[in-house]
Amino acid sequence: MNQETKEGILVLGAGGHGKSVVAVLLASGVPVAGVLVDSPEQWGKQIQGVSILGPISDLSRHPDHPAVIAIGENFARRALAEQFPDARWVSVLYHQAYINPTAIIGPGTVVFPGAIIGADVVLGKHVIISGNTTVGHDVVIDDYAHVAPGVQIAGEARIGQGAMLGIGSIVCPKVNVGEDAVLGAGAVAIKDIPAGCRAFGVPAVVAQVKGQTA
Repeated sequence: MNQETKEGILVLGAGGHGKSVVAVLLASGVPVAGVLVDSPEQWGKQIQGVSILGPISDLSRHPDHPAVIAIGENFARRALAEQFPDARWVSVLYHQAYINPTAIIGPGTVVFPGAIIGADVVLGKHVIISGNTTVGHDVVIDDYAHVAPGVQIAGEARIGQGAMLGIGSIVCPKVNVGEDAVLGAGAVAIKDIPAGCRAFGVPAVVAQVKGQTA
């Protein structure tokens, strides 16, 4: 069940991910108080009937209001979370996703339609679990990670802080994807992906190391 309140949730971000988060909230019957975004040309407009109220800095005027960061870029979510350390971040869990009751889910995390979250899974803060993904038993996904649509994560794998799993990728059992690493679309990780690396292919091969050109 979503952590919902009568006053509604403030959504930070009005891009594609922001639109998706608003859609999930509305489909789940959770009121949306409004959207905040730093693009003045969007102020006063609406997303699916929800008003864009003003800049993200306005959140500081309402520190106790429930809010969620609806921005797909991992580094941007982390920067906003650190900018507002006292904000009341809430998780957004689509009511038709399957979430095992033993799962632990951190504040600010979003779980989209069709996702399956298995037994004893731990999802950190501000994680994105996109639609039609499977997160197997005992998986740990650290803060600010982004799991794209159709990803399959097998049991006891670990996804590091800020990591990105591309659409349709697969992480095999007990494989670790390091902090800020990227697993490309459709790639299959059969062994660990080091922190800060980019890996592609079947099986996934590291093609780029952080700070170096492939």
